[in-house]
Amino acid sequence: MAALEGIKVLDLTRLLPGPLASMYLADYGADIIKIEDPFLGDYARDLEPKIGGIGSLYQLVNRGKKSMTLNLQTEEGKGIFRQLVAQADVVLEGFRPGVMTRLGLDYDTLSAWNPRIIYCSISGYGQDGPYAKKAGHDLNFIGFTGLLFDLLQGSKGTPLLPPIQTADIGGGTFHAVMGILQALIGREKKGKGEFIDVSMTDGVFPFMLPPFGYHLAAQSNQEQGGFNPITGSLACYFVYQSKDQRWFALGSLEEKFFSRFCEVAGLTHLIENQWALHKQDELKNEIQAFFSSRTEEEISALFSQEDVCLTPVLSIQESMEDPHIKARRVFQRFTENQSLMTVRNPLATQEGDHCNQSLPPAKGQDTENILKDLGIKEEEISKLREMQVI
Repeated sequence: MAALEGIKVLDLTRLLPGPLASMYLADYGADIIKIEDPFLGDYARDLEPKIGGIGSLYQLVNRGKKSMTLNLQTEEGKGIFRQLVAQADVVLEGFRPGVMTRLGLDYDTLSAWNPRIIYCSISGYGQDGPYAKKAGHDLNFIGFTGLLFDLLQGSKGTPLLPPIQTADIGGGTFHAVMGILQALIGREKKGKGEFIDVSMTDGVFPFMLPPFGYHLAAQSNQEQGGFNPITGSLACYFVYQSKDQRWFALGSLEEKFFSRFCEVAGLTHLIENQWALHKQDELKNEIQAFFSSRTEEEISALFSQEDVCLTPVLSIQESMEDPHIKARRVFQRFTENQSLMTVRNPLATQEGDHCNQSLPPAKGQDTENILKDLGIKEEEISKLREMQVI
């Protein structure tokens, strides 16, 4: 039995952070009802690039869910939503603060209908504070945390935009899932639900703990700035290009790893200067000269039996074909449609074979069945459709 079997989640979110969070809950057995606006719905479906006419992002974060359309701007739609809330365990929403209050569907209102409801709001800056109602995206959120500044410093001032969404996923998705799971456990002890305020900006700061440590140490020692060894300052933690233009990542921060790397590479004279900051450019040049004199195959063969934290820099396609990634079954194809790929939940256990889960739902495909489960008759459903409530 999956851990969250019997838990019902009403998911009002779109795009990435919320849908990925509800998909993970679905992976753990929860029943996810994706509630979408009848007109636009989750516009991730229409974002390029597409696979089979559907946005690839949408397909990657919406497996294992049902979808119903519901116009929450109408009183009829709000009424149906309240009926759903009465039977639900979790509400997940990602609107700007104040939107759900204006609709009369905020936590205080809904918890009066169902005191056990767990209500999780994901927003850029949180539910309060000077920036609460500001618009923003991942790039804006990491800009407030020091993360983007550190990236700029690591690239010596050249704008370097991260290709991953740290705030959306790390700050939003993961904290939402953790918050909901702890609230479900807490509800068993307290007998009531709670409100969870997930700020994507706040959620980035734990990723910044090492840089904060360096910064605070510098302040304590009355130094200018803070030395961060993982931003490209050190030769032992850097990327190098081979003779045939292939890249390698050298992550030998520990002395034992760097010493062994230098021994194998014939660069033992560099060992004593591993942490000499004024020598790093010199070390990088010598290490690069070593890589430049050999092909990827030669370097891989030379270090194949060595434990020195040296790995090739793979493309996405190469990563998908890597024997270790294949053995871990990270990428799976749906049994129902072999042309569609899905990415395994990293925490999935025996219930985590996603290839047999339902495909990402078409907009509103389950609306009628969900309404019938509420006891709403066929003729009333037709009327709701005419009124554009569904």
